[in-house]
Amino acid sequence: MKKKIFVFFPDGVGLRNFAFTDFKQIGENMGYDIHYWNNTVFSLKDNLGFEEVRIENHQIHSLTPLYSRARKRIELNVSEKKFNDKVYPTYKFPFNNNGLKNKLKSIYTKLLIGLYNSEKGIERIRKKINDLERSTSKYAYCKAQLLEHKPDLVFCTTQRSTQSISALLAAQDLGIQTVAFVYSWDNVPKAMQVVETDYYFVWSDLMKAQVLQYYPFVKEEQVFVTGTPQFEPHFDLNLKETRNDFFKQYNLDINKKYICYSGDDETTSPLDQYYLEDLAYAVRNLNSKGYNLGIIYRKCPVDFTNRYDAIIESNKDVIEVLDPIWKQVGTMWNEVLPAKEDFKMLYNVCAHSEFVTNVCSSTVFDFVTHNKPCIYYNYEQPQLKKGIRDIGQNYKYVHFRSMPSENAAVFCTNKNDLEELVQQILDDKLSNVEEGLKWFEIVAGETPTKASEHIWKAIKNILA
Repeated sequence: MKKKIFVFFPDGVGLRNFAFTDFKQIGENMGYDIHYWNNTVFSLKDNLGFEEVRIENHQIHSLTPLYSRARKRIELNVSEKKFNDKVYPTYKFPFNNNGLKNKLKSIYTKLLIGLYNSEKGIERIRKKINDLERSTSKYAYCKAQLLEHKPDLVFCTTQRSTQSISALLAAQDLGIQTVAFVYSWDNVPKAMQVVETDYYFVWSDLMKAQVLQYYPFVKEEQVFVTGTPQFEPHFDLNLKETRNDFFKQYNLDINKKYICYSGDDETTSPLDQYYLEDLAYAVRNLNSKGYNLGIIYRKCPVDFTNRYDAIIESNKDVIEVLDPIWKQVGTMWNEVLPAKEDFKMLYNVCAHSEFVTNVCSSTVFDFVTHNKPCIYYNYEQPQLKKGIRDIGQNYKYVHFRSMPSENAAVFCTNKNDLEELVQQILDDKLSNVEEGLKWFEIVAGETPTKASEHIWKAIKNILA
């Protein structure tokens, strides 16, 4: 009899990895009965024809967000003290004191931090969150679904969503094995592990070491290194279009060489539009010297601001906008969901651009899989003032310490150097690809094309 697996989407961030890749097909070929346990507004049945069990009750306990915020800050406090490292406070978002309701929430969160601010306190606050979520109607609702469908294992596609807590607790209380996939390369040091599951799947040996370092309650045998399906499409040659076809589809000039500017969200890079402006200035200068260059601007899919508009308009002779193919199906950032067609678009943006520039984005890895360099901006803009976050702190984060050398990306530390760096890359005198590929292996594992297969093999091991 086939083992039944619930692939659980507490939110939409896992769709790209686990619905739009070959993940499901690989699992079915290995003999699993796969159902998607869907807490999102995206219908997998209507859009993809997948078997799904919809979770219609989305009500987490009203105190869970406050306890979760407190837990995150306490974990960062503990890490700062434990590792004697001032990077951890920089992961904290400021408290929201806009309006009486938010002020009261902030006061309550601060009280919780004062009450639980220790490693033992983290254990108590996690237990409190679990008790709160077990008391909800959503817990009872999810438990009833599990009793009806009787899966052998629940695979949660992200470890960082409070929407997943009650569902996973219901599974554990019924004796159903649970697994959480650690979603992103920077999540572990940032105290983003919201759930506690029986097993954890991670991208690499580096990430496994981090899980064990930051979460002493996790045992080594609970952590499986699988890789991530995130990069698998970059190795799928079926996605590649000819340069002529791609340029024709998006009205690009076949005679130009294009540089990709990959936009960032406003939190990470609040002055991001000015780096795009700097690149446009450098491109225009190089064009006056005989180059024939353009810029492909691909925005961050969850950036809803109009902050780039004026700069794009004033530089429309060199900037072409190719928006990612994502669909907004709700009002929250995690309700902006990718379309499967975006895999093809991103593949060909990487394949047909000369290189990428951005502020600290993981697109360095997307492009390096196509042997294309990356420039990271790392200088302050003159518009920086008190209350605006300096991008420089991004490169001090723990996940950037995984770089095998400072040459794993091309860092532009002075605006006046940008034109020269662009020219050197175009003239094949400068590249980070060799070191970038080493960095990619450290972060994403040794077999990036086999991640889905490794996940299913790990599930088989667990269920054996």
